[in-house]
Amino acid sequence: MNDGTDSSTPAQADQSGARQADTARRLPVVLQVLPSLDVGGGGVERSAIDVAEALVLAGKSAIVASQGGRQVVELERRGAKHIELPLASKNPLVIRRNIARLREVIDREGVELVHARSRAPAWSARAAAREAGLPFVTTFHGTYNFGGGVLGDLKKRYNAIMVSADAVIANSRFIADHIARHYTVAPEKVHVIPRGIDTARFDADGFNANRMVELAGKWRVPDGNDVVMLPGRLTRWKGQLLFVEALARLKSRRGPDDFRVTGLLVGSDQGREAYREELEKLIAEKGLGGDIQIVGHCDDMPAAYMPSDAADSASTDPAAFGRVIAEAQAMGRPVVVANHGGAAEQVIDRETGWCFKPGDPQALADALETALGLDGDRRAALAEQAAEHVRANYSKAGMTAATLRVYAQLHGAAKR
Repeated sequence: MNDGTDSSTPAQADQSGARQADTARRLPVVLQVLPSLDVGGGGVERSAIDVAEALVLAGKSAIVASQGGRQVVELERRGAKHIELPLASKNPLVIRRNIARLREVIDREGVELVHARSRAPAWSARAAAREAGLPFVTTFHGTYNFGGGVLGDLKKRYNAIMVSADAVIANSRFIADHIARHYTVAPEKVHVIPRGIDTARFDADGFNANRMVELAGKWRVPDGNDVVMLPGRLTRWKGQLLFVEALARLKSRRGPDDFRVTGLLVGSDQGREAYREELEKLIAEKGLGGDIQIVGHCDDMPAAYMPSDAADSASTDPAAFGRVIAEAQAMGRPVVVANHGGAAEQVIDRETGWCFKPGDPQALADALETALGLDGDRRAALAEQAAEHVRANYSKAGMTAATLRVYAQLHGAAKR
């Protein structure tokens, strides 16, 4: 019986302590550098917090420098230290001053490795790391597009700071291919470490259904309707307009009397009021006013996925990773994904979801029709396979373990 006490023997406790001490010796004290720790920023912030927590659990100090934000509380709750610096600024003078500020942090905190997660702070971080003789790591969290012409060349040079490191982490194979096509970097320096999600949090087994019921009531989801969700902040490239067009075609195909589908757009407009108004106008023009809800930001995403019969990623531009696809699959939900970027590589096509031609509303409507038409047995089998696929390939534990291995390799080489 587990009464909450530690039943390990003194010898086992000694062995566990010795293993943690050995792990801690192999790892450096790490300073992660990023613009801010605001809510809703995406993978940069979440990955920094997850890796900091993993370092703390391994017995090492973890420091994160940023301009601050609402997620600082969560970072510090996990045992990491936050240092506030003006690292979101792209002003060349501020970037230059940040070199000395970061160097002071390095010396004061005993930092042994610097990891930059965004371009502007990476310029300061690399200089500070080089001055201190420390290994420097970057994570490519996006494609960092640059275009053509003189301005494109200048922007590409600015972006190139992200490959000017001892190790470059790509958060998907798509990003690794992008780096290889556009930048000069030794292949052995590039490490593909996909973003990871908390598979303990995103797990349908044992999920408290009351959370789902409460959310469905708040969003006015009609009983008996199929529910299709597109999670993601309201911004044009995320494909909300395409989603509306696809549901309009689905309604036309089924007929108004037989169309029992509710579409949910889950995400904040982050001040893009004009785009939200454009979406609302299109929904009204397509006769979907009672069929699509723009529900805004949701703090309980596991509960949001539960009433969904399908989750959609309709991005018109390829995403670097696309966390929502991993989350939905972990919750056992069929996914329908534009066939490009890091989102598509997460899907086993026709086994854990369906890929459709990017930008094609008819192809999206067809894929949604297929997903919504699954019978109970096929849906249950897909749910099990999708969840297992994410646990095996896209877990937070896997991501942090792989990142810590990169740190340990560089730290060991630096000591030698």
